[in-house]
Amino acid sequence: MTTLLVIDIGNTNISLGLFDYDDGAGEHGELSRHWRIGTHRDQTSDEVALSIAGLFGHSGRDVGCVTDVIISSVVPPLLPIWERVSTKLFNQPPIIVGPGIRTGMPVRYENPREVGADRIVNALAAFELMGGPVIAVDFGTATTFDCVSEDGEYLGGAIFPGMHTSMEALFDRASMLHRVEIARPRSVIGKTTTAALQSGLLFGYAGVVDSMVERIRGELGAGARVVATGGLAGRVANETKVIEKVEPFLTLEGLRIIFEKNRPKADTPRKERAR
Repeated sequence: MTTLLVIDIGNTNISLGLFDYDDGAGEHGELSRHWRIGTHRDQTSDEVALSIAGLFGHSGRDVGCVTDVIISSVVPPLLPIWERVSTKLFNQPPIIVGPGIRTGMPVRYENPREVGADRIVNALAAFELMGGPVIAVDFGTATTFDCVSEDGEYLGGAIFPGMHTSMEALFDRASMLHRVEIARPRSVIGKTTTAALQSGLLFGYAGVVDSMVERIRGELGAGARVVATGGLAGRVANETKVIEKVEPFLTLEGLRIIFEKNRPKADTPRKERAR
């Protein structure tokens, strides 16, 4: 059996998932475990290894089950640390999502090296899930819109500050305002400062999504479908007119797809795993 560990290193969180394959070649893996941990830029490789071992142990899995690893990262200083962890903990170097990796998706960005790995991963998964044209909206540290043509080409997109990022910037500058839970207020017109903040954050971001998708469809095509991912995707999607599907594991699925396009050939001998 092949067991793939996928790792997406974001600015705020790191998402991990385990995909199990019944057959070592040809079949799609099934997501059997998933975790999310905070991104800490000062962690050592030993601390990361302990965290991963703890996640596996708590879930009833052994790190020795992992046969392959793939990593995407938008935090460059953390990539070599996680590469070392993969080599040390799983006895082999990981596949890294970056220039030169096979995705099967032409990138029409003026400088393809500028595109964050997570954006390509999301676009690939969105196209496989919904076909094209499609817009993948990711509610993370930044809110990103990634656009794929009918023919499966990555065209680019839009980036603006994420909801938590905007909220923190507001509280840093406005001393009379306080942090609030991002929740649906009773009405758009807030009767308290907390409700007013919640209205602006939730309904305001929903309005931004609807407006941006309308503008993007003007260039991409009126039939472009929309899929959302990220921690706040569900809450915002309920308030929008355009999001058709929320896929919490879109990025993990995208990493699986890229692994399957770049996996070692079946006749390539694997390293003996240390037990």
